Order: sequence, then structure tokens, then C-alpha cells
Amino acid sequence: MTAPSTFGLSSEARNLHWLLTNLVEEVPGIQSVAVVSSDGLLLLSSDPGHAEQTRRSRPVKGPKGSAADLATIVSGIGSLTVGAAKLMQFGGVKHTMVAMDEGSLFVMSISDGSLLGVHGSAECDMSVVAYHMALFVGRAGHVLTPELRSELRKSLEAESTGSAR
Repeated sequence: MTAPSTFGLSSEARNLHWLLTNLVEEVPGIQSVAVVSSDGLLLLSSDPGHAEQTRRSRPVKGPKGSAADLATIVSGIGSLTVGAAKLMQFGGVKHTMVAMDEGSLFVMSISDGSLLGVHGSAECDMSVVAYHMALFVGRAGHVLTPELRSELRKSLEAESTGSAR
């Protein structure tokens, strides 16, 4: 994984980037990670500029190697499960896991509707992934303020604009 540039970001934003990089590098089987705001916008990703290069070099299983695709999936699953929990009157959704033949998708609430989504390989240990996601959420939840979400969004937009040139 190539870490995105954190030059010019606040210490909170750099810390979140570090936590995300650490999650991907420390947990075997994690293929990509996305942090999504309550309105479905990608805030942070393990591969924000990597998608186009990946598409050209080799076929990728999962959400096409694209952070935006993973964010869309995570947002949709999050919305669906929150709606189901309200309909069933079971309280808030803490996490969701989708196990497939060749991989897994994990979605966990961070704060005020923000979500952490992890795309894992078929070989990943689901309990280890869930444990490390909970650690990430515990460390990131209290700093994910509206100001920080805005900063992260602008950083991703600037990075995608720079990589498109």
C-alpha cells in the first residue's frame, strides 16, 4: 500500500491516516479500507489514488480496487442495516458482516453515522478483523468532528484532482 500524502494536514488527520495505514498493514487479509461520512462521502481510504493504476495492471476482485466503489457499498449497507434496526426496533447498529465465497465485507459504526468499511480476503480471520476495526473506531471516533471530516474530504478531492493531471 502506498500511503497518501499527509503534508499540510492537521495532527488529527495525520493520526487517522496513520491508524488506517496501520490497520491495513497489521491485519492479514485486509484488501482495502474506507471511512465514509453519514451522507455517504468517502473521507479516508487505504487506496485513494491506487484505483486507476490497479485497473490497468491486473484484474481485481472485490469493489474494483476503487475506494469510491467501496465507500458506496459501505454506505448502502450501513443505510440498509440502520433502516432494518429502526423497523425492528432493536436499537443502533454496531457492526455488519457479509461473508462471501471469496471474501468478506465488514462495516462498523464510528460516530454520528460515520462508518468504517473493510474488504477482506477469504483467508482473513473475521474475529481478528473485527477486533482491529473496534480498536480503530475507539481511537478515531472521538476525533472525527465535523471540521475533521471537512478537512479529510478536501484532502481527498485535492489528491484526486492532482492524480488526474
